[in-house]
Amino acid sequence: MTIIQLTLVVAIFVAVTLIAKNLLSIFAPSLTKKRLDSTIEQTGYASTSEQDTWLQTVIKVASPFAKLSLPKTGWETSPLRLSFMNAGYRNDNVITFYFAAKTVLALGLPALLFILLRISGSSLTQNVTLLLVLFAAAFGYYLPNVILQRLVFYRKREIFESFPDAADLMLVCVESGLGLDSGLTKVAEEMRLTSEALAEELYLMNLEIRAGSTRQKALHNLALRTGVEEVNTFATMLVQADRFGTSIGASLRVFSDEMRTRRRMLAEELAAKIPLKLLFPLAFCVFPSLLLVLLGPAFIQVYRVLLPTLTGQQ
Repeated sequence: MTIIQLTLVVAIFVAVTLIAKNLLSIFAPSLTKKRLDSTIEQTGYASTSEQDTWLQTVIKVASPFAKLSLPKTGWETSPLRLSFMNAGYRNDNVITFYFAAKTVLALGLPALLFILLRISGSSLTQNVTLLLVLFAAAFGYYLPNVILQRLVFYRKREIFESFPDAADLMLVCVESGLGLDSGLTKVAEEMRLTSEALAEELYLMNLEIRAGSTRQKALHNLALRTGVEEVNTFATMLVQADRFGTSIGASLRVFSDEMRTRRRMLAEELAAKIPLKLLFPLAFCVFPSLLLVLLGPAFIQVYRVLLPTLTGQQ
């Protein structure tokens, strides 16, 4: 055995040993955890559920990959953090999964594409193969961004569509004699049946007020978490009504009418776009099929009868 072969064997042995050690440290329970579980069982309290155990295991596996894509500083105040809030994700574990997915997809998709090209025996040139691998890496890196933006869009649309009903409920509560804080609490309870996202945001705002935060700051945080322009208008309206002593009921009535008018206008705008969106399927799918059905028999008859006559064949 030569020195190079011996060095290669030693390197493989060290790499396998380190990988096995890391896997054991991740998946094997520690002695401290075993002691805690045994103590909890002896005292009669329920131990950690299996789902939480697997969640912690997945977090341990994803953390090293997340560190490769996680910015060093400044990302907590970046628009990405605000996007997580608008999507309804406030747990740090989601951030770990997000950056781990960016790393795994950016490295895994190019490797998988390269292996598939090699196995299939593709005759692509080296430059084309490199371009496809780079495209797969960029696609995998930015795919979590696209998914996050879609989640933000769907959540904002849900809040926007449900907010006029919440404003009407708030108007009913205020005109029936409830205070503003009590009315917001009641609206959060009732809106849970139709919009879980809006009910959750209103519930968090009520918790902030109960914890000692000012109403103005709680309303500002509500608008910041939702990212919906109408909620920001609602927060500004309540703050101004509270500051200048104007009627909250009248302000809510005007705001509710404007919200419903805007929602109806958006629905009419979407309905007006339908003919333009149907133009391309009609032009490229329906019309060719229709022409084939209508003119197909005529072309077949011309081919059978007229064409032999024109060419002099009997």
